[in-house]
Amino acid sequence: MRIVLLGAPGSGKGTQAKLIVDKLNIPHISTGDLLRGAIAAKTPLGLAAKEVMDKGDLVSDEIVLGMLKDRLNQDDANNGFILDGFPRNVTQAAMLEDLLAELAMQLDHALLIQVDPDEVVARIAKRAEIEGRADDTETVVRNRLNVYKEQTAPVADFYKNQDILTEVLGKGSIEDVQARIQAILRF
Repeated sequence: MRIVLLGAPGSGKGTQAKLIVDKLNIPHISTGDLLRGAIAAKTPLGLAAKEVMDKGDLVSDEIVLGMLKDRLNQDDANNGFILDGFPRNVTQAAMLEDLLAELAMQLDHALLIQVDPDEVVARIAKRAEIEGRADDTETVVRNRLNVYKEQTAPVADFYKNQDILTEVLGKGSIEDVQARIQAILRF
């Protein structure tokens, strides 16, 4: 099963992705992890990414997609994967669609975890307290939510137009949300 997991920061994407991965035995692919791994391994794409990041610039979509292509070509992704944190905008969604077509793959599901913005702020404040993260202030979180609304939320419409988007209520316990996801994915 090939899945894209969407949702605002603090919606529980990472937590739910781990639970899905455990149930389906498919890899959880995070572009941030791919970047860090490629840089640490000093791959050609990792070195290109490091050069860009050392200048303080954002890594290009082409570099990220190159790393994603390498990752999707690994054997453990043959039976599916879950993408978390990518695509972040409609341009990336279209590029991902082209990449998957090139690899003779297609997405089965795009899951959008819906959580009220005030709940997100509360969750991230709690996480910041537990983890000692000073960067997760309410002002910063609200700004991240605005960026999400402007750039990433339209990705949901992209997948809705392909008839693969399902919205999941992200309210309640981790187990409650996971049960809703399991009902959608039928596992």
